Amino acid sequence: MKKNNLLKLLGIAFVVAIISTGIFYGLFVNKLSSNTGGKSLVIAARPLKPGTVLQAADLKTLIWPDEKLPSGGYDTVDPLVGNTVYDTIGEGEPVLAARLANSQSGGGAGVPAGMRAVSVHVTDSSGVLALLRAGQKVDVQVVAGRSPSDTAVRTVLEDLKVLSVTPQPEQNSQGQNLPVVTLLAKPVDADVLAVTDSSARVRLTLRNPLDDDTRTRTPLSLDSVMRSGKP
Repeated sequence: MKKNNLLKLLGIAFVVAIISTGIFYGLFVNKLSSNTGGKSLVIAARPLKPGTVLQAADLKTLIWPDEKLPSGGYDTVDPLVGNTVYDTIGEGEPVLAARLANSQSGGGAGVPAGMRAVSVHVTDSSGVLALLRAGQKVDVQVVAGRSPSDTAVRTVLEDLKVLSVTPQPEQNSQGQNLPVVTLLAKPVDADVLAVTDSSARVRLTLRNPLDDDTRTRTPLSLDSVMRSGKP
C-alpha cells in the first residue's frame, strides 16, 4: 500500500517538474528574444573611403539592441545603394546620413547638386527672424544709400529656401554686428547674395510656403514712393 502511494507521489512530482520546466523555459526564451530583438542597423562591410559609390556588397546589417537607431542611421541597405561616401567610414561603423552625399543632399547639409549654401547678414528683420525656421521660403531685399533722400530698395531674389538661422549677431565686412541666415541658391544667385552682403543692407521677407510666384522688380526710392500718388 505504502509502495503504491510512493509511486503516485513520484508520478505527481514528475509531472509537476515537467510543467515547471516548460514554464521556466518559455519565460527564459521570451526574455532572451526580447533582449536580442532590437532593430537592424546598417554598417560598413569594409573600410569606405570618400568618393566611394555604395553598392550592396559594401554594406551589411547587425541587430541593434535599442529600439531607437543612432541619429541618421538606416535599418535597410536598399536606400543607401548609389549614395556617395562623403567622409571616411571604418569597417563595422554605422553608415550615417551625415557621412553620405547624393543628388538631393550633400553630406547631410541639405545642399542638392547644382545649388549653393550662402550666408548673409540681415538687417531690420528681427520680427521675421523670430518666425524663420529651416525649410521656409524668403525673398531678399537690398537697401542701398547713405541718406534717406538717396536710399533705394529692390527685391533682388525671390523664393529662396532657408537652411539655417543664427540669431546671435556676427560681424560682417562692414563692421556691423548682425544675425546670419543661410540660404539655398543657384550659383549665379549666390554671387548676387555675396556682393550685396558685402556692400549693402540685406532684408528678408517671409513667403507663404505655397506661393512660388516671382516677378521682375525695379528699384524703389523714397522719392518715388512719395510721388507715386498711391494711398
